[in-house]
Amino acid sequence: MFPKLLIAATALIGITSVTNNLEILQKQNILSHNLTNHNHSDNHDKVLEIPSGQAVPTIDLVVHKDTMKGYNLEVKLTNFRFAPERVNTAHVPGEGHGHIYINNQKLTRLYSSWYYLENLPAGRNEITVSLNTNNHMALTHNGQRISDTEVVNVVSNNQ
Repeated sequence: MFPKLLIAATALIGITSVTNNLEILQKQNILSHNLTNHNHSDNHDKVLEIPSGQAVPTIDLVVHKDTMKGYNLEVKLTNFRFAPERVNTAHVPGEGHGHIYINNQKLTRLYSSWYYLENLPAGRNEITVSLNTNNHMALTHNGQRISDTEVVNVVSNNQ
């Protein structure tokens, strides 16, 4: 009985130690973006410049106040189509997905032209939608990310 108890106690101490170390590393932002948030390609921090001769995508973000609560985001695109069926695959010119950011924090991926945003914090909020390749690289043209940003000022949390 004692050896089994000793083994269980040692295992528990090891698990607790690993958990505590992970929490410390996460707080210090030492763990990589991929390890703490998701487990796919390393392309999230990479960019793909649209080559000359290829049609340059454009994006226009329009924020509509919902009549009940929140906001409806409308994304108008040219030279680009959403291709959710090919996410995490090789880049194909003119297709991919979007990323929605609220105050420079990524909220989610975007796979279509409309997105309902239920809540925003009180105050000034920057909503940005960027265009990304199927394999998550940010699209750029002339060194600038292809994205659009709108500012929404929220007076109270009643939206």
